[in-house]
Amino acid sequence: MAEGSSSKLSNIADVEIDPEGRFKYILIKVTDDAHGNVFKYIVRGFSWAGYHADIYDGIEEEIRQMGLKSDCVGGGRIQHDNAESKIFVYGYSMGYGQADHSITVEKLKKAYPHYASITFSNEGY
Repeated sequence: MAEGSSSKLSNIADVEIDPEGRFKYILIKVTDDAHGNVFKYIVRGFSWAGYHADIYDGIEEEIRQMGLKSDCVGGGRIQHDNAESKIFVYGYSMGYGQADHSITVEKLKKAYPHYASITFSNEGY
């Protein structure tokens, strides 16, 4: 299995997060078995989510209806400071474990190329 693209995968945004604040996020691996087991990672984070699973419950159904598979590979928190053009990724999910924040940061850097700082720490909750 390799990270890649298919027409279905390209229809899914890499990053959807709230424009401001501190909130929970998850890293999801989305797989298109119909096209040689290609996959991509997507980041979702929202302040309305009381639990990391709340985010996954919503996106999992949407992905399944597209004929794709998904797996939540971890979570954490995002501190998004839009005014300062800074994003800080840290922490973990009690239910899904800690996401690979380096993957998350790479996705965020592509989504916010004009930001001054997008960093992570494996410390904290």
